[in-house]
Amino acid sequence: MKGFSYLRAASAEEASRAAQQAGAMLLAGGTTLLDLAKCGVTEPDTVVDITRLAGLDTINVGEGGLTIGALATMSAVADHPEVKAQFPAIAQSLSLAASAQLRNMATIGGNLLQRTRCAYFRDPQAFPACNKRNPGSGCSALGGVTRNHAVLGTSEKCIASYPGDLAVALAAFDAVVDLGTRQVPVDDFFLPYGEAPERETLLQPGEIIRGITVPASVAARQSVYLKVRDRQSYEFAAASAAVGLELEADGRTVRDIRVALGGVATKPWRALAVEQALIGKALDADLVRSASRLSMEGAVSYGDNAYKIELAPRVVARAILQLAPSLGDLA
Repeated sequence: MKGFSYLRAASAEEASRAAQQAGAMLLAGGTTLLDLAKCGVTEPDTVVDITRLAGLDTINVGEGGLTIGALATMSAVADHPEVKAQFPAIAQSLSLAASAQLRNMATIGGNLLQRTRCAYFRDPQAFPACNKRNPGSGCSALGGVTRNHAVLGTSEKCIASYPGDLAVALAAFDAVVDLGTRQVPVDDFFLPYGEAPERETLLQPGEIIRGITVPASVAARQSVYLKVRDRQSYEFAAASAAVGLELEADGRTVRDIRVALGGVATKPWRALAVEQALIGKALDADLVRSASRLSMEGAVSYGDNAYKIELAPRVVARAILQLAPSLGDLA
């Protein structure tokens, strides 16, 4: 690991100024930064420690919704009783991520900024061609082992999947990222890869995530995060779905539904086509399964990951059916 200088910021303003310098990186929980430094992917010249910044670790649930400080830990949010009651999909997305030890260290802001687990990205010695690490060098994943790679939002430049769980739930419920001087919807915060896969978010040099707000809604209160993976714990999603559902008084007609996908796309992926196909409709199992297939509109497989195109709609359908009491036995 390359040597670096260390600065403990006394204020968000000091951290912002320091982070504008070339080669500077922020340190919060450190679970991503240290990992990438060990891999040789990241080589900071200066590490700016923001762990002591006051007021950024709060968690508040009120009538208007949920506010989470960027330095709140994953475990603190996942275990918060009001988050579990009012935003269950968000709590579940956190409790199903990483390990207990990592959840106790990792922060919410850092969780949003975690980098892909693409094996080609994380091994610069064996695979020097990676447009995320070295723009214009190519994509080693194309033609390689692609089982964990994306089928949505890809391009000839990059097919790496976004690995996080929390951001998927946040995207489903219209969360907003507080950057201090501006507020950005989560769905806009993450960028499609297109021609510049090295740019993953809208963050500008010196900007720091201060927190996240999630508006209250019936759909958020009646929600679930379903994650399918190769093993029971400490594994990234092969496919996941954050779903929230509000029904009319008849218990079957959809008043509001939110659907977002994880594990299958280059960013947290809102499945608007599924939502539009179900709003105003009386649910039945066949309709749910048919609409769920719309989640894969535009999907492109790259060999080993073709199974995701079949798996993801099943995950979406199962999550929706779990939330519909009259259809629960069909989930």
